[in-house]
Amino acid sequence: MKALCWNGTHNVSVENVPDPEILNPRDAIIKISTTAICGSDLHLYDGYIPSMKKGDILGHEFMGEVVEVGKGVDNLQKGDRVVVPFTIACGHCFFCQREMWSLCDNSNPNAWLAESLYGQSAAGLFGYSHIYGGYAGGQAQYVRVPFADIGPIKVPDNLTDEQALFLSDIFPTGYMAAENCQIQPGDTVAVWGCGPVGQFAIQSAYMLGAERVIAIDRVPERLQMAREQSKAEVINYEGQDVVELLKQATGGRGPDACIDSVGLEAHGTSPGAILDTVKQKVHLGTDRPHVLRQAIQACRKGGTVSLPGVYGGYLDKIPMGAAFGKGLTFKMGQTHVHRYLKPLLKRIESGEIDPSFVITHRMTLDEAPHAYDIFKHKEDNCIKVILKPNG
Repeated sequence: MKALCWNGTHNVSVENVPDPEILNPRDAIIKISTTAICGSDLHLYDGYIPSMKKGDILGHEFMGEVVEVGKGVDNLQKGDRVVVPFTIACGHCFFCQREMWSLCDNSNPNAWLAESLYGQSAAGLFGYSHIYGGYAGGQAQYVRVPFADIGPIKVPDNLTDEQALFLSDIFPTGYMAAENCQIQPGDTVAVWGCGPVGQFAIQSAYMLGAERVIAIDRVPERLQMAREQSKAEVINYEGQDVVELLKQATGGRGPDACIDSVGLEAHGTSPGAILDTVKQKVHLGTDRPHVLRQAIQACRKGGTVSLPGVYGGYLDKIPMGAAFGKGLTFKMGQTHVHRYLKPLLKRIESGEIDPSFVITHRMTLDEAPHAYDIFKHKEDNCIKVILKPNG
């Protein structure tokens, strides 16, 4: 089969690789109909997530047709059309039983590696380094899905792939980010980053009762989408003091909640942001936490800072004194996708939201290297790319 393989920093290619096989009774093989490039894939592309190996197959947002199931999978059959959560969960451990699916104790075969870096291991993830299990991803024609009796959800015939695909990751991720804010009626929520996760965080904040959402970015087409499609007030951060603008917009109090949907590769124009970039490039720092600093400084006293954006290592110069003094709550982590599949599917079916609004580019799998390039450099008004591996 064809698959998109990681060969090093800024080096991906479509290669012929062996077809996946059933290895465990709870496995299924999925023929990928639609997959996507996620902002967190760029962290791999840019070389910031350790333990990648040459030939690793990328991709964790995908859906398709079941073509084979193991003997232990009794909820799926050949021909079923499914969306697959990017987090892999066994369904039976302490954390899965408490619906903390992305913290599964049993789905990461390289748990020892994650433990050496982070103290404990979270769940395995598709196409996201050997820290998270070394699983082959879904930017391919076929993929093996472990614990297929737990993860995939069947997609109704009345929904297109483009409407359902983002249940795999970015819609639940944006929704959980907003849910973590404990939004009360009348709240103002600030969202840093108007990429796809940011767009879903904006729309989810409104779904959960926010009165105002203020979105921060610098890319004109993203700001336009946030304003026109997601109905947010927008701030272009270039040349402006974002913290001061947010205070002015909220009568000096600050937003009730702040969502950092950017993570470890945040851009900024302040001296601190520039220093972050330099330190990361010369390997004196693992992450660029500029947005996190702003979120802490801007959030009102007693507010919540929610982090759906991925961080990978050790953060410098975080104003914890301000966070402590203001009594802030932090909520973060990989998304518990399984928890949100059915309720968000209902929202799509009811017409409350059509997640396909974020798609700007539709390409073949062979075009994936070019897609990564334009997505990374924000060229050609690229916000979200989907790929069709089998046609």
